[in-house]
Amino acid sequence: MKRLLLALFLLLASASGLLAQSTILSGTVRDAAGQVLPGVNVFLKGTFDGTSTDTLGVFRFDTGQTGAATLVLSLLGYQAQEVPVTLSGQPVKLPLKMKGTPHALGSVVVTAGAFEASDEKRGATLNTRDVQTTAGALSDVAAALNTLPGTTKVGEDGMLFVRGGAANETKVYMDGLLVQNFYAGSVPAVPARGRFAPTLFRGTVFSTGGYSALYGQALSGVLALNSTDLAEETQTGISLSSVFVGASRTKRWDRTSLAVSADYTNLTPYTGLLPQNVRWEQAPRGGSGSLKLSHRTGQAGMLKVYGTWSAQRFTIGQPSPEPAGRQTVALQNGNHYLNTTFRSPLRGGWSIQTGVALSQDDKDLHPDTLRLRTLEQALVGRVLLTNDSAGTRWNLKLGVEGVGQRVTQTYQPLLSEATRYTTSFLEKRTAGFVETDFQLTDRLAGRAGGRVEYSALLGRANAAPRVALAYQTTDNSSVSGAYGRFYQTPDNSLLLVQPHLRFEEATHAVLTYQYNHDGKLLQLEGYHKTYDHLTRFDGHDLRNPATYDNGGSGYARGLDILWRDRKTIKNLEYWVSYGFLDTRRQYRQDPVSAVPTFAARHNVSVVGKYWVPKLNTLFGATYSYGSPRRYHDLNREGYNQGVLPTYQDLSLNASYLTRLFGQFTIVHVSASNVLARPNIYGYRYATAPDAATGQFNRVAITPTAPRMLFVGVFISINKKNPGNVNERPE
Repeated sequence: MKRLLLALFLLLASASGLLAQSTILSGTVRDAAGQVLPGVNVFLKGTFDGTSTDTLGVFRFDTGQTGAATLVLSLLGYQAQEVPVTLSGQPVKLPLKMKGTPHALGSVVVTAGAFEASDEKRGATLNTRDVQTTAGALSDVAAALNTLPGTTKVGEDGMLFVRGGAANETKVYMDGLLVQNFYAGSVPAVPARGRFAPTLFRGTVFSTGGYSALYGQALSGVLALNSTDLAEETQTGISLSSVFVGASRTKRWDRTSLAVSADYTNLTPYTGLLPQNVRWEQAPRGGSGSLKLSHRTGQAGMLKVYGTWSAQRFTIGQPSPEPAGRQTVALQNGNHYLNTTFRSPLRGGWSIQTGVALSQDDKDLHPDTLRLRTLEQALVGRVLLTNDSAGTRWNLKLGVEGVGQRVTQTYQPLLSEATRYTTSFLEKRTAGFVETDFQLTDRLAGRAGGRVEYSALLGRANAAPRVALAYQTTDNSSVSGAYGRFYQTPDNSLLLVQPHLRFEEATHAVLTYQYNHDGKLLQLEGYHKTYDHLTRFDGHDLRNPATYDNGGSGYARGLDILWRDRKTIKNLEYWVSYGFLDTRRQYRQDPVSAVPTFAARHNVSVVGKYWVPKLNTLFGATYSYGSPRRYHDLNREGYNQGVLPTYQDLSLNASYLTRLFGQFTIVHVSASNVLARPNIYGYRYATAPDAATGQFNRVAITPTAPRMLFVGVFISINKKNPGNVNERPE
């Protein structure tokens, strides 16, 4: 009888529509700039039916509700949105957009010390095209970032020197994993270049202070590189230039893409044609190759594998103050790098991002009759859990990471003898971190977090709290500040001599004002940074571990200003950056506190790019200025008391869009230091004073050539989307 009554009830319910067919709701949520938004709470108002968007901004859920309903979207830092929908049993697919609260987290709120290239709303945008078309950068990520405030252009190194910090105080992360050897091998007075091409990345975050607890091991700054996901389309690339040739092939399937590339560099013809300031016994040459696999797993997961190898060698003859008049330095460098990451949404609003990276760098250096070989092997792993649905006004990030690193160095005083000295160390470092972004009111938001690390080599641990707040002053402006502690293990060269040191430490305080409206950005940032426990040693007894200690200290303070304009003049975009730096420190071989040799008190960059439609050409210019840097003059009393001339450089370039053999082609021409200004980076002094004068002879350290000229032809073979030569390259 009960079964009969139940069957009758179901029949009546079906007939009356009480058991209507469920409705599937799906869609993609984006911000105003068209970027996908992960972690958005999407639910039907007044019900428990709903879900969260995945890492690609996609949501999908079903409901048994019928008739008119209201779909609610909420996410920290964005205005809650209500969308009317009709539920009739038919699938409902909605493309949705959310407006950010004008200065919410993830927009410009915690901008203290940060310039983000992956988000237009944060203003100081250096995307892939910017890096490729900035005059003087020659498609090098670090060189382009050196036009932003907070950096000092150190021409003899080519690396990133941030707010009075040495180059090793700025670390690079790729997809959340620490990169051990970001720069290609180099020797003193020959600038290094980054190993990775800018086309590999969809966005970069360059933080010059007060950065997130998600990153560590950097006293001054962090460069976070985010690689592209699936390639947009299948295409082939061919590159022909005055210094290298290359080829690439990208294949795109429905859920997978594979890209391979290879190139060969040889500067022998180039150095033979153009005047040089040095004598190349063997001009730089080398080769590299890479492979990148991306695969979408499930509805929103993403697996990425990137591997690259490179090899280079050269022998350079540099002016010397010794009686011979010239010193010869030879370099051989081989590097292998593998990066594998995976990200995916989980249940309950959580998502995971994890990865592992392997690297090996073999650097063989021959200064005159000596030999110094350094082999570094590293394994890096990381797991990050994020819950963007923890609350309507806050989220939560939890993570751990580990680093295993072995460094071995072999020193051979004379190549003609078999005597060798070998030192090595093994580091096992672990870290954990937690961070939350929160919105206190519609105009006040912040970020708080902390990071703990333990080094097995040092036998020490540290705890680094960090906090940031921001207040929206008007619809287009905000004020933000950040404060935190930052730790870093001493440099490898120091640990090879004395592994029983302690963490070096810095404390950052940053205050920022930002105005961003209608393609115009103004950012002013003041900062104060103190250093403690810096490593010191006796410069006259470098290999004596007993002279090493952590008694060094210092400070850096200043003001950075950035103005960028994309709209005032049609087809013209430009930015002007200025940095004021006041810094002193005592570290390494410094006997007293002094201005570091890599710090300039004033730094100015002016970058402009102008598109001429009638010529199908993008013209670019960069002017850089650095006030006199210090150096240690052995012929005078005091320390770091010498003053160099100012640094100045004017670079020009042009990119012409055309078709070659029916294929989209860019012809690129650039010239660095077109005025051939004789910049001086420092001096080399003789090891002993001259017997007749009692003075130390010296020679100036200058660029390897008066100017750098480059001509390249880049052909893109793409049958479906061949490219439009009448549109400005984006």
